[in-house]
Amino acid sequence: MGGPTEDIGAETDTGRAEGFSDGVLAIVITLLVLDLRMPEVEPGRLLSELLEQWPSYAAYVASYLYIAVVWLNHKATFGRIRRADRGLHWMNLLVLFSTALLPFPTSVLSRALQEHNLADQRVAAALYALVGAVLSASWLAFYHYLATHRELLVDGVDERFFPSERLRAVIGLVLYAVAGLLGVLVTPLASLVIFILLPPFYGLTSGGLYSAPLVSRGRTRGGAGS
Repeated sequence: MGGPTEDIGAETDTGRAEGFSDGVLAIVITLLVLDLRMPEVEPGRLLSELLEQWPSYAAYVASYLYIAVVWLNHKATFGRIRRADRGLHWMNLLVLFSTALLPFPTSVLSRALQEHNLADQRVAAALYALVGAVLSASWLAFYHYLATHRELLVDGVDERFFPSERLRAVIGLVLYAVAGLLGVLVTPLASLVIFILLPPFYGLTSGGLYSAPLVSRGRTRGGAGS
């Protein structure tokens, strides 16, 4: 009764948060493949039916790449964190919550594209864009928390890192909103193009927006010419 008690709001190491996050992301990325099914076809039509399932493959690739990039971002971010407090744990859970939603709109979008109903395709594209925007917003909150709680970071973290990460999150938020509007007002295929192109952008900038090849090259040339 008189022994020491642990302050659950105190700062802790990040090991448990990283392990839990890796487990959640592994489950989510596994769930994506469950939507890829063997089609029920007549003899001799297997190839054509497999080719007609291309929306499922495209949606799977887009979501797989996105979750892979979430893992890369998560790894790069926690490599700069020394300790975690209760607020950071909640921000991390928010990111995991929004990431775990991805298999659902992926399945809805792939099926809508295969059924060739334009109204349903528009709704499916808007749903996927909404979840993507929610995920971007969760990262924005996560990075903002770290940018304003630098006592949680390891020594020597570049001061540009988290402000630039907030910018990356804002870019995603805006582009997913644009994708949703294009899907509803123009064509769902335009949304699909944005959904597929966004993960490579986040992958190339996972070490920080300022460290991306084109950005860093431009800064180097600017510095050399000054």
